[in-house]
Amino acid sequence: MDELIDILDKQGNSTGTTLLKSEAHKKGLFHATAHVWVYNRNGEILIQKRSSSKETYPNKWDVSVAGHISAGEDPISSAIRETQEEIGLSLQESDLFKIGQYRSTVIHNKDMIDCEFNHIFLTELRIPLGDLKLQTEEVAAVKFIDINIYRESLRDFTLIKSYVPHPSDYIDLVISAIRRQTL
Repeated sequence: MDELIDILDKQGNSTGTTLLKSEAHKKGLFHATAHVWVYNRNGEILIQKRSSSKETYPNKWDVSVAGHISAGEDPISSAIRETQEEIGLSLQESDLFKIGQYRSTVIHNKDMIDCEFNHIFLTELRIPLGDLKLQTEEVAAVKFIDINIYRESLRDFTLIKSYVPHPSDYIDLVISAIRRQTL
């Protein structure tokens, strides 16, 4: 879905410009996203299998919830909205723990240059997994995976093809933060 997003400079500051997401991707302009990693007390993270209709990384396992921050929206509001939309989990601001921001550039093709500042949050799942309501246009499935198995899967050349690639320092940031929460 195309939506209006705020354009950022290379340092993550607002430029005062708003464009459609498709235009920002075509021009390779920086914009903000919210990533929410859902974990449980067993040292597992919730990963989602992206829908087969997704433009990028269809049918690949990825972060629990991720979405673009709409124009004029703040990262926390976006994280709460995206979590509700994608997996049907209602959150309050106090349920989210921000662990950082990560700058990322991925060139998918000449018309899709994804330059993002990912605002990364954690939240603990306190309801049964079966109570989640998936947005089928975005999410094909969800499952919990042990964080150590997840990390090793991203290093295994036979398994990596099943996952959306994330830089190792990004994954290390997430896993370290989850470990601190579950100690």
